[in-house]
Amino acid sequence: MTTRQKVLKAIYPAFMWWTKRKISPGKSISSIKKITPPVSFYSLKDSTIDGTAFNFSELKGKKVLLVNTASDCGYTGQYDELEKLFRQCKGKLVIVGFPANDFKEQEKGTNEEIEWFCKNNYAVTFPLMKKSIVVKNSAQNEVFKWLTDSTRNGWNDRQPAWNFSKYLVNEAGELVNYFAPVISPLSKEITNAVEDKKE
Repeated sequence: MTTRQKVLKAIYPAFMWWTKRKISPGKSISSIKKITPPVSFYSLKDSTIDGTAFNFSELKGKKVLLVNTASDCGYTGQYDELEKLFRQCKGKLVIVGFPANDFKEQEKGTNEEIEWFCKNNYAVTFPLMKKSIVVKNSAQNEVFKWLTDSTRNGWNDRQPAWNFSKYLVNEAGELVNYFAPVISPLSKEITNAVEDKKE
């Protein structure tokens, strides 16, 4: 862990408190009704961080939280919270991380370096995909094309606001929520969505 990464990990709780106070409303959006996506979530494919083919059809019947991640971000401490949520909801929720260097050069590492960092500093066991681009452009990751294009997912065009933006897909493969980076993976907002509880 670099000195910067150690500092970011140490100040993460204060950083989250500060950003919650400063970020404007609209931190999350939800689908008002269940919408069958024009393109099936389960038709998507990617490669894990170690190069293994990954078919999203393997996730049928489970909720899936998809998160764009980075190792040198103020929100990097969310790796720890994502792992806790993954363990708490084992069997019904799969978390999938998408390392990306799209915001202020905060993920410069190779796939091997990212995997080592996540396992050794945050004990990450949830799936990580290979490093890719998650923001809209011609090289955008196919999964994020689906997540951020209403002609594919049925309703949402919201792009990742920053690293650690979160998208929740339900057991039927329908995109149901977007959560901004400022929302902790262990917040009531996310845990209630995972548990299908109304606030």
